[in-house]
Amino acid sequence: MLGPVILAASRSDKMRRFVSAAPGTKQVVARFIAGERVDQIVPIVREMADKGLEVTLDVVGEDITTRDQAHAARDAYMELIEHLEELGLGEKAEMSVKLSMFGQSLEGGHELALANVRRVVEAAASIGTTVTLDAEDHTTLDSMFAIHEELRKDFPQTGCVIQAYLFRTEEDARRLAANGSRVRIVKGAYKEPASVAYQDKHEIDKAYVRILKILMEGDGYPMIGSHDPRLIAVGQELARRAGRKLDEYEFQMLYGIRSDEHVRLAAEGHRMRVYTAYGTDWYGYFMRRLAEKPANLLFFVRSMITKN
Repeated sequence: MLGPVILAASRSDKMRRFVSAAPGTKQVVARFIAGERVDQIVPIVREMADKGLEVTLDVVGEDITTRDQAHAARDAYMELIEHLEELGLGEKAEMSVKLSMFGQSLEGGHELALANVRRVVEAAASIGTTVTLDAEDHTTLDSMFAIHEELRKDFPQTGCVIQAYLFRTEEDARRLAANGSRVRIVKGAYKEPASVAYQDKHEIDKAYVRILKILMEGDGYPMIGSHDPRLIAVGQELARRAGRKLDEYEFQMLYGIRSDEHVRLAAEGHRMRVYTAYGTDWYGYFMRRLAEKPANLLFFVRSMITKN
């Protein structure tokens, strides 16, 4: 299977240099990364809003090694919030953050990440929007969930992400559903060992459905993160069975993937949010997109051949 190989490459500096220099990389990166600067992103948010879509914005970058870098990541989100406020787009755009960007892995990182993300959550709330904490590899999740719980004391709309391939996730989902949390469920896009995660795609899909059922029957707000037509249909059916109205859950998909489906779901009255990443430190995010689906890798290889 190519997925685990690509995920391993996402941590390789040598592969980072090779991929960055490859002739076809820029074309493929542009498919998944909406731009490098915040001023390039705002028009995209407005365009999607005009189509009835909402967005969640992610400033890409994960390899933080100093406190100054963590503060710079926080400030990048603060700049984004200022732009959204100026143009009145706050209610159409929430933010997704990776706590690793805010210093989570550094010494004293839990407290540092909490302090940094709290600044962003406060600023987001001031313009009428919120923040979702992205899930990363399994070793970071206890810290992420603790920060999520702390933030919800003052900002109850703060969301978090759970990953269906992890064995622990069903129990996490029960707790979050009972607490009334906003929860995005995804399959998972990190290389995890068999001791903590399902490795078989069929088993991951079955876990996804079990977990989504827990969320739909709970008191929270489910956010269905998937491009899989079968899981989208299952989500709609589970919502119907749970008696949920169209504004009591939402679908989320990645920028650049199944864009026609984004518009179709919105036209049917569903809340449809597009996960839109931007920034210069795109490598880790880009490699996980290649690992998720063979067609993405094929598109990359063809682009490289075309440019040579």
